[in-house]
Amino acid sequence: MTGDEVARLLAAPPRLGRSRLVLIDGPSGAGKTFHAARLAQALGERSVSVVHTDDLLDGWDDQFTYWARLERQVLTPIRLGAPGGYHTYDWHLRRFGTEWVTVWPAEVVIVEGVGSARAQGRAWASLTVYVDAPPAVRRARSVLRDGPAMQPALREWRRRESIHFAADGTAALADLRIDGVG
Repeated sequence: MTGDEVARLLAAPPRLGRSRLVLIDGPSGAGKTFHAARLAQALGERSVSVVHTDDLLDGWDDQFTYWARLERQVLTPIRLGAPGGYHTYDWHLRRFGTEWVTVWPAEVVIVEGVGSARAQGRAWASLTVYVDAPPAVRRARSVLRDGPAMQPALREWRRRESIHFAADGTAALADLRIDGVG
């Protein structure tokens, strides 16, 4: 994100209690995690909490139903001024593990992942971001990240995310669109 975009975020009113919520969405492999890290770094000394929705998913079939868990365990406590948190999903064991992640109320709370800028969260968001990249780039990144054995599951994942984005209007309704390649 540019300095102007960071300034725009900081000028926006907090809508999640005292926190400015940034929802970074886009298809698998587009660069959401990278851009969340860049934003956190660009915010410098300001307090920032980052949530990766991949940690909240209950496996491959929980692509969009994780939202209730995110809202109940993270967003609602932060809105009320309390820390939230969750047990991370262990993708190898295919169940939630024992690792607990505490999400502190911060000046900026970033939630990144497929489906994060959905309609249910936009009212609390100070900024919504949609990151995209060409399909070939996204596929190559997913092979590097997840390995070739995961590609059949990711094909189904991509099919479902396309349906979701079309129905939700995520890209068109985002405050900011970012090229995940540039």
